[in-house]
Amino acid sequence: MNPTNTIFDAKRLIGRKFDDPIVQDDMKYWPFKVISEPNDTNNGNNPVILVTYKDEEKQFSPEQISSMILEKMKKIAETYLGKEVEDAVVTVPAYFNDAQRQATKDAGVIAGLNVLRIINEPTAAAIAYGLDKELTGYKNKVAKNILVFDLGGGTFDVSLVSVRKDAFEVKAVSGDTHLGGGDFDTRLVVYLVAEFERKHKKTMGDNPRALGRLRAACERAKRNLSSITETSIEIDCLFDGIDFCSTVTRARFEMLNLDLFEKCLIPVEKCLKDAKMGKTDVHDIVLVGGSTRIPKVQQLLRDYFFGKELCESINPDEAVAYGAASHAAIIVGAGDLKDTVLVDVTPLSLGIELYDKSMTVIIPRNTTIPTKMFGKLETAYDNQTAMSFPVYEGERHIAKDNNFLGVFNLYNIPPGPERASKFKVCFEIDANGLLTVSANLIGANNKDQITITEHSGRLTKDEIDRMVKEGEMYKAHDDEFKRAVKAKTDLENYIEEVRLMARRYRDRLNKEENRSLENAIELTIEWLDWNHLCGDASMFEQKMDELKSAFDDVLRKMRVTSLNEVD
Repeated sequence: MNPTNTIFDAKRLIGRKFDDPIVQDDMKYWPFKVISEPNDTNNGNNPVILVTYKDEEKQFSPEQISSMILEKMKKIAETYLGKEVEDAVVTVPAYFNDAQRQATKDAGVIAGLNVLRIINEPTAAAIAYGLDKELTGYKNKVAKNILVFDLGGGTFDVSLVSVRKDAFEVKAVSGDTHLGGGDFDTRLVVYLVAEFERKHKKTMGDNPRALGRLRAACERAKRNLSSITETSIEIDCLFDGIDFCSTVTRARFEMLNLDLFEKCLIPVEKCLKDAKMGKTDVHDIVLVGGSTRIPKVQQLLRDYFFGKELCESINPDEAVAYGAASHAAIIVGAGDLKDTVLVDVTPLSLGIELYDKSMTVIIPRNTTIPTKMFGKLETAYDNQTAMSFPVYEGERHIAKDNNFLGVFNLYNIPPGPERASKFKVCFEIDANGLLTVSANLIGANNKDQITITEHSGRLTKDEIDRMVKEGEMYKAHDDEFKRAVKAKTDLENYIEEVRLMARRYRDRLNKEENRSLENAIELTIEWLDWNHLCGDASMFEQKMDELKSAFDDVLRKMRVTSLNEVD
């Protein structure tokens, strides 16, 4: 399994359902298996990833996979800082819906982090850009409109941000949570699978090992083609013992993905329209994400903006992380950033399903957050005594075509004619982009609310607690494995040391002593050959002690012999 791809794939799975057409389509090319969670307490049809761990098949939710990544990053930060890290700012694609944001926050909890804020990735990149310009001498007294073009491995976002000194205001966001480098890899995989089957008259099918190796090779080829015009793909024993070799040109790669590259311009156009700006109103175009290194993507973007040069002054792989760290400093009021202001927006419209199945929008997309907005609803028929408030997010007119977030009800409504009872609905979004919806019957103390935390697909508190415990268990296993690896390495090094010493003192030992030492070395090497996969450090340490004892006996006899010779 390619760990880099697994990160992108888990990101695409998080907050989605197993029967989501996007998930079903992606599964065909993943080198691992995804199933619907067997014991899904929410009946939410949640996907889980099957992984073999210590010869046992384990099931991990996308949140758990993401939490492992966050936990690894937490350890790296703690090692660098020399102290424990508890708080974090986590970035997500701008077009992540509420379920995906909540799931990402759950991943942070499982990793043992207090998530201070969830911010959009292109917004974080804009912060990095603004700070970079200020540090290099540019004082943003006049606002500059920055288009952040964030094309990564699994998602694609576009943000228009107005940047001035100590202020970052997001004007509009757009994007696609299912477009990125992984899709470009898939196009190349499909092309090469067809070439393999045509050349060798064998059907590779859905062999996960072969597809995994081919995908890894395609990703390397994609990276190479950003700097050279032709590259070769060579894989030994790809399938049925057959070696595979092919040459891929940049022109071929661009032809296979041209429609996807052109698709990247649609969110750019939408973002400009939502921000009520023209192409000439954009001062700088900032590239973020590894896939922005693809020459054809850069060419299309440059041509769209009438040949405007693209800003590559910040590292596309590090910009988001740098911006997130800077925003963390803003939140806690650290250093010179304490007076910096960040104004973000909600990426999708939010509303209520009406009786005719349409959705009435309460908060339009690209509304500045945090925000609180109100709407009014009425009873839909005579003598209605209960009112349901299904909450959706999305841009479709029919509610069910959008993303369902949750539902709550008001009861004990006084019977009366149609539209007699009126309700005030309040939508409130916090700085993390998370939503609370409430409603009350006007003129009565009849109200209820829902914080969108328990909709289908959202982890329950018990599930989060279970995953935290599992994370601690795997951490203990990992620590033991590291200890075993170190003990094994120490034993291998000591074997070589003893072997060299045995050769050095061969002439000073008698045959029996030489034979005893060589026998101890060979027995240890033989044991190591049979137990090299052992995960128990104590066994390696025991073998080390046995070899040391044998060597010490020989050294002791050698010293006694030397003393007798002196006497």
